[in-house]
Amino acid sequence: MDYTYEDIAKMIDHSLLTPTLTAAELESGCRLALDYDAASVCILPYYLKRCAELLKGSRVKASTTIGFPHGGNTTAVKVAEARQALADGGEELDMVVNISAVLSGNWDYVRDDIRAVIDVTHAARQKVKVIFENCYLNNEQKIRLCEICSELSADWVKTSTGYGTGGATIEDLILMRKHTPARVQVKSAGGIRDLDALLAVRAVGVSRSGATRTAAMLDECRKRLGG
Repeated sequence: MDYTYEDIAKMIDHSLLTPTLTAAELESGCRLALDYDAASVCILPYYLKRCAELLKGSRVKASTTIGFPHGGNTTAVKVAEARQALADGGEELDMVVNISAVLSGNWDYVRDDIRAVIDVTHAARQKVKVIFENCYLNNEQKIRLCEICSELSADWVKTSTGYGTGGATIEDLILMRKHTPARVQVKSAGGIRDLDALLAVRAVGVSRSGATRTAAMLDECRKRLGG
C-alpha cells in the first residue's frame, strides 16, 4: 500500500450538512470524526460552536459553510457568516461562489465576493475552501475560477456542495489541479462514497474530500492495511 491510515483519515472532511440532522445526530457525528481522527467536521453553521467545543484539543478541525448551498447571498452576508463562524471557533470555511454571477460572466463581482471572505478568514489565520459547483459550469468557467482563486490565495478549490445536480468527477479534479499552483489544494465533494473512490481522487492530486460515509471508508482502510 502506498498510504497509511493517517494519510486517508486526514483526507476526510466529515460532512454533517443535511438539513434534517438533529442535534443528537450532529453531536454523534462530531464524536465519530474524533474517534476516526478525520481531517475536519463540516457542520451546519448553527452547531459550529458546539462542534468546536467537542473538537477542542484534538487534531480534527471545526469547519462550516458560507453562502451554502447556492452562493447567492450578498457579499456582506457572506462576510457576516464568516465572521460569526470564526467567532464560533471555525478553522476552515467552505464558501460557495456566486453561481449566478459566474454564469453571467460578472468576473469582477465573483472575484470581489471571494476576496472578501478570504480576507476576513485569513486575517483570523484560518483557511478557506472555495466551492465552484461544477455541475452548472463549463470548463472555461471552471478554469477562470481556478485562476481567480489562485490570485487570491485560496487554500482549496472545491468541486461541489454535494447538493447540486452532480458531484465530483475525475475529469474536473484533473482540470482543477492543472490550473492551480501547488500551494492551492483541491477538494472533492459529492459522490465519494467508498475507499476506492477516495483513493481514485487521491491519485489525481486531491488532498481533501467531503464524505458522509467516513466510518465505512476508514474501517475498510484499516482492514486493507491489516490493522
